[in-house]
Amino acid sequence: MINREPELCYYFAYGSCMCHVDLQRTLQEDVEPYIIGMATLTGYRFGFYYYAQHRNCGALDIVPDRDSTVHGVLYRLPARLIPALDLREHVPQGGYRHELVNVRCQDRHYFQVKTYVVVDKLPTEYPPNDWYTGVVMRGAATCNLPTAYRHQLHAHIQQLQQRQPSDLAAA
Repeated sequence: MINREPELCYYFAYGSCMCHVDLQRTLQEDVEPYIIGMATLTGYRFGFYYYAQHRNCGALDIVPDRDSTVHGVLYRLPARLIPALDLREHVPQGGYRHELVNVRCQDRHYFQVKTYVVVDKLPTEYPPNDWYTGVVMRGAATCNLPTAYRHQLHAHIQQLQQRQPSDLAAA
């Protein structure tokens, strides 16, 4: 009998999927064993360029920016979980799409890592609600993202949440 390891997929999460409890809710499986650790993506910055109707708020996205860095979580997921992840990210509806990126995690480089980017980006950022903010920040803390980065992310969210409703109409 041949004992084969299941096909695996490296996945870089930078938004709500950093929170393994929230990701577990979607995938219906404990994902903690699949966490490799905190990872860094260079050449991108974060932004809230997606309006998630099901959450009634802005959701994270990444955009190319050669002078920036995005921190997140690197998972090594069984490939059988990717279809459920695609549904979560609204890939069939054109919300997000796959993008292959290179990340650094625990002094190693990982190439051709799957992540998700928004297909039709909003012209301006749309603020997340308190629930989404809590999930993102909980994931960032649990996975021990750099403190300065967590503060930057939180300050950016607060700035967006203080915008006037008329500012959001343009988005």
